[in-house]
Amino acid sequence: MSEIEGQTAFSEVSTRTGFSGNTLRRDGELRTAESLADALAHGEAGLYLSAGGKWLVKTEGSALDARFSVLEARALAADLGEAILLGFDAAGRPALAALVASADDDTPAGVAAVDLRGIAMEGRLDPDTEGRLAQGAHLIGWHAKNQFCGVCGKPTRSAAAGYRRECTACDNVIFPRTDPVTIMLVHDGEGRCILGRQPRFPENFWSCLAGFVEPGETLEDAVRRETMEEAGVAVGEITFLASQPWPFPCNLMIGCLGLATSRDITFDTTELEDCRWFSRDEVRAMLAGNHPDGLMVPKPFAIAHHLIKAFADS
Repeated sequence: MSEIEGQTAFSEVSTRTGFSGNTLRRDGELRTAESLADALAHGEAGLYLSAGGKWLVKTEGSALDARFSVLEARALAADLGEAILLGFDAAGRPALAALVASADDDTPAGVAAVDLRGIAMEGRLDPDTEGRLAQGAHLIGWHAKNQFCGVCGKPTRSAAAGYRRECTACDNVIFPRTDPVTIMLVHDGEGRCILGRQPRFPENFWSCLAGFVEPGETLEDAVRRETMEEAGVAVGEITFLASQPWPFPCNLMIGCLGLATSRDITFDTTELEDCRWFSRDEVRAMLAGNHPDGLMVPKPFAIAHHLIKAFADS
């Protein structure tokens, strides 16, 4: 368990998912016009640098290091004027994210550009750094999509050290958005659960059903609607299990267990390549990596893994 603000963090299932280990003190409500300059002037400020949708890491030695000093960031031509203050660590050192224009083939020796999803799948960085990169990816993507005001159409500028944007012509203020997505493990209460396959999935890979929460909808109703739309199965009682930040691009995955009240599957062939019931023993074999047909489920970095494991362990 990690320390946040001097207190021991709870060990919810959510803390076992990828991108959830971020322990920074964000201080979003305390930021001023000087916060970004003050953070960059701090002698121990650390920057996380994004280039072409990937993240730069120092590769000297066996371990990867994603933290750069202000001097190192400047040497890599990072856009520090548009840097985002992510927060402060337990020692009060600021952590920031910034963009670098260079592509993969332009990175200097000892520096590589790595994919965030790959980092999480392979567990190549510590959970805290992984969470900071996810926070940075979320905010960088949000800034890129909000360069103009939705009210008057004029350009916007970054404010509060990257925690909001303000219109340069009117009084409109834009705050970062997070899109909620329900991801659900639906079971029949008798030892079976539903898993599906999307066409883009690797061969033999199965996972939970999922879908965006729609306007004016509760999480529970989103679980029921998405399950009916994707699998044709009705769902009754729903239990929350865990959540996961998912910066692809700006989602929050909300993991639920749902009890099916019907059994016949009629799946949406546009959304899914296949969808069926699995026995608990079959799911356990998939988790253990010894299913006779080579079927697989998501790795522990994904919330789907923990939903499936909760069913298998019950």
